[in-house]
Amino acid sequence: MKSKETNRWVAQRERAERVAGSYNTQAEAEKAAKIMSSNSGGGEVRIHSPKGPIRDSNTVAPGK
Repeated sequence: MKSKETNRWVAQRERAERVAGSYNTQAEAEKAAKIMSSNSGGGEVRIHSPKGPIRDSNTVAPGK
């Protein structure tokens, strides 16, 4: 999702108040979100368009 305040792409856990990271590109934010999800036991990573709606979703396996 793109932050309206900073105009940067952010990775944020579901229902979290704070962002987990802020990135220059959507690809960097997506990669970081997938790593965080894998390290946390896996789950869904939802990729939002710049205006907010979900445009894609990926299931991430737990890390080793």
